Amino acid sequence: MIKTFIHKLLGKTAGASKPNMGRRREIPATEHGIDPSLVDERAVQVCRVLRQAGYEAYVVGGAVRDLLLGLRPKDFDVATNATPEQVKSLFRRAFIIGRRFRIVHVVFGRGREHEVIEVSTFRAYLDPADAEQVSGNERTSKAALAGIQHAVDASGRVLRDNVWGTQQEDAVRRDFTVNAMYYDPQTQVLVDYHRGIEDAKQRRLRMIGDPAKRYREDPVRIIRAVRFAAKLSGLGFALDPKTAQPLRSSLALLQEVPQSRLFDEMLKLLQTGHALASIEQLRRLGLERGIYPLLDLAVERADTPFVQAALADTDRRVAEGKPVAPSFLLAALLWQDVREAWSRRLERREHPHPALQAAIDEVFESRIGDVSGRGKLGADMREIWMMQPRFEKRTGHAPFGLVEQPRFRAGFDFLRLRAEVGEVDLTLADWWQEFSLADDAAREDLLAQVRAEHRKAPRVHRVGAASKADDPNRPECPVVPATGGAPAPSSAQASETAAPKKRRRRRRKPTDAAGSSGPASEERQPDLAAPPPPTQ
Repeated sequence: MIKTFIHKLLGKTAGASKPNMGRRREIPATEHGIDPSLVDERAVQVCRVLRQAGYEAYVVGGAVRDLLLGLRPKDFDVATNATPEQVKSLFRRAFIIGRRFRIVHVVFGRGREHEVIEVSTFRAYLDPADAEQVSGNERTSKAALAGIQHAVDASGRVLRDNVWGTQQEDAVRRDFTVNAMYYDPQTQVLVDYHRGIEDAKQRRLRMIGDPAKRYREDPVRIIRAVRFAAKLSGLGFALDPKTAQPLRSSLALLQEVPQSRLFDEMLKLLQTGHALASIEQLRRLGLERGIYPLLDLAVERADTPFVQAALADTDRRVAEGKPVAPSFLLAALLWQDVREAWSRRLERREHPHPALQAAIDEVFESRIGDVSGRGKLGADMREIWMMQPRFEKRTGHAPFGLVEQPRFRAGFDFLRLRAEVGEVDLTLADWWQEFSLADDAAREDLLAQVRAEHRKAPRVHRVGAASKADDPNRPECPVVPATGGAPAPSSAQASETAAPKKRRRRRRKPTDAAGSSGPASEERQPDLAAPPPPTQ
């Protein structure tokens, strides 16, 4: 009663009853059956160093869940009672990151082969009603959040949570029961507070505590619920009905989440190897609209051949352990907008190359804005798009220069996807595949073959592309002539913009008084037998 009275004086709402903190259960190896050989040696080393320094240390989260299912986890997280500063002092290459939750990245190896073990400190359970309340979000309230360890906004969303606690408190703070188990790689004991091992066996995704309240504390949990449901659907997992029920009604909470964080969560949905399954889960749960504009567009276009092929290709590459780039997937998602904007500008008789650049700017402005369209991600997307017309030009030195471009492989993979869905000729993609892998002599032979094909082919004056009304099945992508590298102009445009044929002006020989030319003029006469300069 006294606490409620104080809350009223401070303008705070009384907190809900304390959640079920769970009961500690230590499950031996004979019961849980985890194979120790599946545990990454670097995670074992981190736990060993922390224990030798007198701290607790456990493998935690999704890695434990995967180990229970007999899978080899891709990522390993460690939880400890050591503070971030104490963890950092024990490892030579360790970095403290984050503001809302401060964690430590312990880095092994260098370059692309490096591995990161994420180490987090046990977090305390704190009633949101006891937190300091600020307006706005992490970005707009940065000054107000300085020095505050526990803060929420007006809706109850947690903005700061850097208060350390016990393992039991840390477990109740985690999202799902199957992600709230702790495994000691030295004793091989599994610690479970919320019957996560039973949920794992029954293939059930259940939120710890009241789902509606947990979504309010951190609305991004809505996206995480979709991602975990998609990731584990292939193993037979499904969301518990009580966990799924408040998802749709909680969508409005995402409006206060910074756009940059939503952008990152969208990429996790589409780039963790379960993009098609994530789209299916969004539709099944009624979340196909309202999370993030680009994600709404991905759901809308997921059934179109090109976007579907790009999503499936991303899933395949992740499954094969190959790297994936967000620029490629987003370029595929927005390619339809670029083509349509490009076509409109060509109809206004704009020059093809600047028209394509202007179309890309238009798409960035309307679809991406300032989140990522002006950084490296946007630059990579632009390069992939601008490279597509260049693949049509296979004469002179152009192919040699194109294969040396840093983003050639991404541009070629994009071309390959276009060929697979019938947007361009498959033989064009095959030719570039062979050219990119050949030596210089073989490349000259391939260019000679192209020249021979051009000589054999009948010369047809292309005055424009067929209209959509003439062929309903024709793709809306502007037609690209084999030698131009840009959409074919209309007949009127061709006549107005075609460059006039240059004439060789013959120099008049100087004459003497008798009217005959002198020997000096013959020295200035150009060598008409010399070959013309190579075409660039």
